Order: sequence, then structure tokens, then C-alpha cells
Amino acid sequence: MPRYHYTAIAANGKKVKGAIAAESPYAARKQLRSRSIHPSSITQVSSSSEKKSILSSFWAKRSKAQIIDFTKQMSTLLNSGIKLTEALSVLTIQMSDVRFKNAIVDIRDRVVTGESFTDALSDYGDYFDVVYVSMVRVGEVTGSLGQSLSTIAGFMDKRRQVESKIITAMIYPIVLVIFCIFAILVLTIKVIPKIAAQIEMTGQELPWITKRLTDVGYIMTSWWLLVFVVSIIGIVWIVRKFLKTERGSYLRDKLMLSLPVFGRLIKQRVVARFASTLSTLLGSGLAMAESLRVVSEVTGNTLMKRAVHQARERILAGADIATPLKDSGVIDPAIAHMVAVGEKSGELEKMLKSISDNLEASTDLVIERLSAAVEPLIIIIMAAIIGVIAYATVLPMLEVSSGNF
Repeated sequence: MPRYHYTAIAANGKKVKGAIAAESPYAARKQLRSRSIHPSSITQVSSSSEKKSILSSFWAKRSKAQIIDFTKQMSTLLNSGIKLTEALSVLTIQMSDVRFKNAIVDIRDRVVTGESFTDALSDYGDYFDVVYVSMVRVGEVTGSLGQSLSTIAGFMDKRRQVESKIITAMIYPIVLVIFCIFAILVLTIKVIPKIAAQIEMTGQELPWITKRLTDVGYIMTSWWLLVFVVSIIGIVWIVRKFLKTERGSYLRDKLMLSLPVFGRLIKQRVVARFASTLSTLLGSGLAMAESLRVVSEVTGNTLMKRAVHQARERILAGADIATPLKDSGVIDPAIAHMVAVGEKSGELEKMLKSISDNLEASTDLVIERLSAAVEPLIIIIMAAIIGVIAYATVLPMLEVSSGNF
């Protein structure tokens, strides 16, 4: 039986900590409440069976693939007329990931006791984000949970495919850069210093380029490297702290959108994500104001988030949403005009889907072109660096040979 560490408030108002064995987090909470102890947090202790799969669980915890598979299967079962609790029970039997299985078991137990499926899902934000929970809420209210889950699965699957294309395009350049850096380090740290030592023993003077690379190799093998690494780690830590602030995230996102070439790609991705998410939420039956609130939490860009907030405020005030989107600097005027047309014609959902499809197609084209341009550029740059190092390695040997003759 799984064990859980808990932090809770006892009947006397004092904060208490301890451990408890229970079938699920919900059962653990129930046991604690029966003792007049009100838990504020419950964390499962890894068992021996969990430790065996800890690596797979680490990757699977936030894996979109397993969430998509779960959602598709739930949709199929519910649309076949199977009850929600029974569908959850069936799916838990075939789950290999222990943590995800425990989460679904807890959700099922809470649904059995009368709690809504939406409220149970909302406690597992690592698996089910705000878009997921919002669409499930609509499905529960309208009695079309199976259809809502099918829509969610399609939406998540499409987003995963777009992200996979970007990752796939980055794999080859990253592998190439890592290999070249390794080759540079070997030549600089191992090869050149040995050759330089042999040349100096003959009394010959080293060429200036060989001297400089020898100095670089010395720095990389001395305590200066430690100073450099520690400094870099410190700078990264400070920058990350700053980027977590509101001003830092705003400046970061604004800079990213201003980058040459890549800024356009990032902007298209942000707008496509906004359009596809809002279109899906509106199509599921969620109200405009609530859809904009949800979208603002998943835009991934501070500028876009502010624009969506302003659009929501205008909607609540009875105005349009196109103006704040146009003023954000993220959405192009042409796209903002299309949003305005869709809003006036009552076809905003279809217009947003069209915008999303067009931007994603354009993004795919930009990625293909960038990938075609970046790969040979990296090869040329790395070849030039390695060529300089090779020249610095061969030059002193050539000078020694010419001196011997």
C-alpha cells in the first residue's frame, strides 16, 4: 500500500507533519479528516516498485503522449456508453506509469464519492492544464464529456505535432555543434600542448597562433576554468531569477520577438497558439470572456498575455477584442483585421481556425528554410574553427621540418 507524507492543521490549530498509508491520496485525506486533521499537502513516498520505474516516471510525468492516449481512450469509452467511473477503472488497469496511475485512481475515487470530474482533474496540474480542465468542465455541464475529450485529444495531438517538427529540425544542428565542440576541446587541451612542448624542447620558437591556442588550453585545464564555470553559473542564476519577475519576462519576450529571422518564427508560433486555443475553447461551448481568461494563461508570451487581458476587459465592457490585439505588437494588423471581421460576422471560431492553420503552414515553411540554411552555416563555421586549430597544430611542425633541411 502506498505511503504519503502530509502537512496538516490539527484540531488545536497547530501545524503537524507525518506519514500515512492509504490506497490513494484521496483515501489518505479521508483518513486524516476522520481524525480531525486537515491536510494542506500530501506527497507520495516512492515505493520499491516506483523506484524501479523512476526514470520512466520522470519523463512520463509530464509526457503529453500518455495524456493524449488517456484522453482518446476515455473519449472512446464514454462515447460507447460506459460510465465515467467505470471508464476510469478500466484505464487504470493497463497503465504502466505508477504516478499517473495513482493520480487517475485518486480522481476515480473522488468521482465515486460525488465530486465532479473537473474538480478532481484540477488538483493534478502536472498532467491536466487549464485548457484541459476548462474544456472538461464544459463537457460535464453540457453532458457531452466524451465529445469534449475527443476535441481535447485532437487539439493536444495537433500541438504536439507542431512542437515535434521544431524539435526534429533542431536535432541535427545540435548534434553537429556538440561533436565539433568536442573535437575543438580535444585539439586544444590534448594535442596542441603536447606538440608545443616537443617543439620548445628543440629550441624553436612557437608561431603566435600556436602560442595563443596553447594559452587557451592552459586556461581550460587550470583553476581559471573553474572560475569561468562558476561565473557563468552565477550569471545564469541571476538572469533566471530576473526573468521570473514580471519585468524580466516582459523584456525577454519583447527581445525574442525582435530577433532577426527567428523573431518572425516565434511571433507566428505565439499567434498560432493563441488562435488555435481560442478557437478550440469557443468551439467547445466556453463563453468568450472565460475562453480569453484561459488563453491568457497558456499564451507563453507576456506581451500576448497583456493583450488578451485587455481584450477580455473590452469584451466585459461590451467592446471588441481586435483593437487590443492589434496594439499588442504581436499580432499583425492583417490578422487583427481578420479577427475583427470574424467577430462582426459571428464566425470568429472559424476565422481563428483559419488563421491558426495558415500560420502553422507558414511556420513549417520557415522552419524548413531555416533548417536548410542553418545546417551548412554551422558546418562552415565549425570547419573554419577546426581549420584554424589544425593550422596552428601543423605550422610549428612545418617550421621545424624546414629548419632541419
